[in-house]
Amino acid sequence: MPTIIFLFGLRFFFYSEEHLPIHIHVQNGDGRAKIMVETGEIAENNGIKPKDIKKATEIVDQYRDDIIKAWNEYFDE
Repeated sequence: MPTIIFLFGLRFFFYSEEHLPIHIHVQNGDGRAKIMVETGEIAENNGIKPKDIKKATEIVDQYRDDIIKAWNEYFDE
């Protein structure tokens, strides 16, 4: 599970055997979520508070190109 970004107590990572479309998992002390990278859509939220989800989607938006690059490098795409 490579960590791609760690900001504001939010850990953004991929699992080793992921699938398309490109998405990233987010974890903090409250729970986990899954965000679709290209659209910013929240695919799942299991316990992360709304203010932290908002911050997570802002971070994904800001680092979108870096996340896509990391995905492509990690999964050889």
